[in-house]
Amino acid sequence: MPFSAILSEAFYFFRNHLLQLAALTLPILMVQVGIQLWLGAEFAAMDPKAPQIGVPHILATLLLFLVFSLLIASLTLFMELRTEGYQPSVFAVLKNSLPFLPWLMVAGVFSGMAIAAPVVLLSALGPLGVIGLGISLYLFARLSYVNFMVVVERLSPLQAIKASFVFSQGVTGRTLLVLLLYFPLVLVGSLISSTVEQAPMVLRLVVESITGFISLYVNVALFRLYRVSRQPA
Repeated sequence: MPFSAILSEAFYFFRNHLLQLAALTLPILMVQVGIQLWLGAEFAAMDPKAPQIGVPHILATLLLFLVFSLLIASLTLFMELRTEGYQPSVFAVLKNSLPFLPWLMVAGVFSGMAIAAPVVLLSALGPLGVIGLGISLYLFARLSYVNFMVVVERLSPLQAIKASFVFSQGVTGRTLLVLLLYFPLVLVGSLISSTVEQAPMVLRLVVESITGFISLYVNVALFRLYRVSRQPA
């Protein structure tokens, strides 16, 4: 399938299920953004030379990871069920997403470490940090399907990482093109966030949640690429 057709089908899916996607993901996104804003305010108030990181900050970070995993699990499960022709309720999707959270969190830790390792290690060697960034971006593309392997194919974290790496071998270029869509979305989101930086917290929460919701289009496009490229087991 042409790459343009994948993006078009992802757009139509996003548009046709806009209300359902909003009802499912926006509440989760608002919790996620709320935690991020609180952590940002806390770190901004700290002395950069001697930051005081306490138990509340650690718990908030863990909760943020949990909420993000719920967002990914519920979005992936919803896309899978709708693609198969089912019409699940928001409550049913959320309920059936919960068993995937431990596996997604474990897979996220391992895949995140693998992606970050090259840029972290090579950055210590000066100019080689650019090479490390390229390797990390490549690994990001190869491991972008871990969540689908966990939720759709019910694989364990390590199996999902291996399966994503094998599957993405034939679609690495197109995966990178999809991931590059994040850059304009993040840029626009950053510009919008900067304009409401001094606004009341509630307004910032709403605006950043909406920009985060729009960015979910990239996840939809990745899922569509996964569906059309995955061979039956």
